[in-house]
Amino acid sequence: MPASYSALRLPTSRVPPAALAATRRSCYGRGMRAPALFFAAFLSIFTAAASEKPNILLIFTDDQGWNDVGCYGSEIPTPNIDRIAEEGIRFTQFYSASSICTPSRFGLLTGQNPVRSQDQLLSALMFMADEHSETGIQKHETTIAEVLRDDAGYETALIGKWHLGHGKPELLPLNHGFDTFIGHTGGCIDFFTMTYGIIPDWYNGSRHVTENGYATELITEEAVDWLSGAAKSDKPFFLYLAYNAPHFGKGYSPSTKKPVNLMQPQAADLKRVEFIEDKIRREFAAMTTSLDDGVGEVLRALDEHNLSEDTLVIFLTDHGGDPTYGGSNKPLRGDKATLFEGGLRVPCLMRWPGVIEPGRVSEQALVSLDLFPTFCELAGVEPEAAEALDGQSLRSLLEKSKEEDNSRSFLWQTGAHSELGRKSWLAYREGDWKYLSSPKEGEFLFHISEDPNETEDRKKSDSEIFSRLRDTAREKAEAMRPANAK
Repeated sequence: MPASYSALRLPTSRVPPAALAATRRSCYGRGMRAPALFFAAFLSIFTAAASEKPNILLIFTDDQGWNDVGCYGSEIPTPNIDRIAEEGIRFTQFYSASSICTPSRFGLLTGQNPVRSQDQLLSALMFMADEHSETGIQKHETTIAEVLRDDAGYETALIGKWHLGHGKPELLPLNHGFDTFIGHTGGCIDFFTMTYGIIPDWYNGSRHVTENGYATELITEEAVDWLSGAAKSDKPFFLYLAYNAPHFGKGYSPSTKKPVNLMQPQAADLKRVEFIEDKIRREFAAMTTSLDDGVGEVLRALDEHNLSEDTLVIFLTDHGGDPTYGGSNKPLRGDKATLFEGGLRVPCLMRWPGVIEPGRVSEQALVSLDLFPTFCELAGVEPEAAEALDGQSLRSLLEKSKEEDNSRSFLWQTGAHSELGRKSWLAYREGDWKYLSSPKEGEFLFHISEDPNETEDRKKSDSEIFSRLRDTAREKAEAMRPANAK
């Protein structure tokens, strides 16, 4: 088959079986050269179908590290998440835009390095400290939801965690491209009360609402319900399903009258992972199994509503795990809030029947900033400020019409955060080389393809490369920072 035809390969369900049967009967019934006419009619239908815009389901989880997903080697069973890998592609060098919650979400939704954010969203926004703050994603910082809704006619929804501003209504998701928002705005909530400590933080649209249940299950139920409505629409959809699990919950201590960080698994889920000896790891695993159940229910909803074939499903985590609360990034070095691989390299899976070949594994170095231009290309739109995007479209990689290439460069910077006792980090990867500056451990140079676990510092043996990457990292970070940055 000519290459031009194979490049059009899309889900077979996009060509309705009834339409194919009718075309076949029509061609044969007229006594004409059936195979040739059938192929011509098929190609006509197929080409029309190829122009359709796919649905997009982006599942984004919280504090789930490299070793916290079954298909990446974890002891925690995640069969439903693993199903996406079995039916699609698993990436082994996929990076988050940051190793911290807020900037990782800014990069994901805007396609821009968080250093470009006006409010310098390089650390986690704190719910109580910033309770009346105007800090967050700003009006001129365009999200992929805005582009898909306004330029491509998509229905858009965010169900789950926002964490890009909460001090004023203008910062909420409804003002940044989402038709529907159900979830919370802070970095974490109490899984049983849907509050930040005792402060309400569960929204339906722009209103606070009271909910009872378990946060992971509520998010799943809302997503399944929303998909049932989307199935009746003639519009494509973009569902950003941002689970807050398996991040710790934000409980409340009556004795100190302050919020407190708590792992909040359900008893039944704890029994399912009782083989894990370490208490904190077991609690984390229980919360992860509940999350995996939710992913399974959402995938079943796609199947039940005949949406699976027309939907690109992406599973992605926001950054590395935090061992203090049970997460694991082994064998990678580093954790959440660091710029070692363990803080940045994350599980990422994608499924799109008929386009992505099942069971693929890709070693291509990619970043979450790539999703914005990918979604735009799939939807057939080009944002006004396309030149300001820091990622590149993955469509040709998904279709396997492009060879893998790891010559790209990536920059990361985190901000200082006095409340959390964090200082600024800087890292830059160029091809297989990575420069890293840690506030406590100093500067490093690693060769990632030979040493993915970052055990050998080569800044002395390869001093010229070290100096060049260090200088480039500093220059790029300064060049990206907007003139009106806070």
